[in-house]
Amino acid sequence: MKLSLYLETSVIGSYLDNGDPFRRDLTMRWFERELSEYRPCTSLLVRREFERIEEPHRSSYLKLLKGLHDLELVDEVGILAEGYISRGIFHRKFMADAVHVALASYHKIDYLVTWNFGHLANVRKQARIRLFNTAAGFFSPQIVTPEFLVHS
Repeated sequence: MKLSLYLETSVIGSYLDNGDPFRRDLTMRWFERELSEYRPCTSLLVRREFERIEEPHRSSYLKLLKGLHDLELVDEVGILAEGYISRGIFHRKFMADAVHVALASYHKIDYLVTWNFGHLANVRKQARIRLFNTAAGFFSPQIVTPEFLVHS
């Protein structure tokens, strides 16, 4: 059985980002060569974030999301995200990041894939998420950058 991935906004966004060629190239290679080895998912939240971007980029980003399964935004995801906020794991202005983690946690996704080092891919934040999820009886996905999933 394939391992599951939740692709949050920064990973999709880096695919077309000329501002950071290393991230862009690594993300493109990973998408094209290795993404099929996993069961990739995203969410309506990610789609909505890209729908707000102006053309010509909007269509290109939304095209990358085609064929990816959207995780369902059930009530428990909102409750879990609010728990992260109330415990100070995420500041309220970063609610979208809390929802990304809650989606991956609730749906028991193996890896949450991100380039967001400030709020997601940092060890202190991950430790707090793991402690909270364990105490609340939720699964804790591994939060990684695409680099960690590249074979060669």
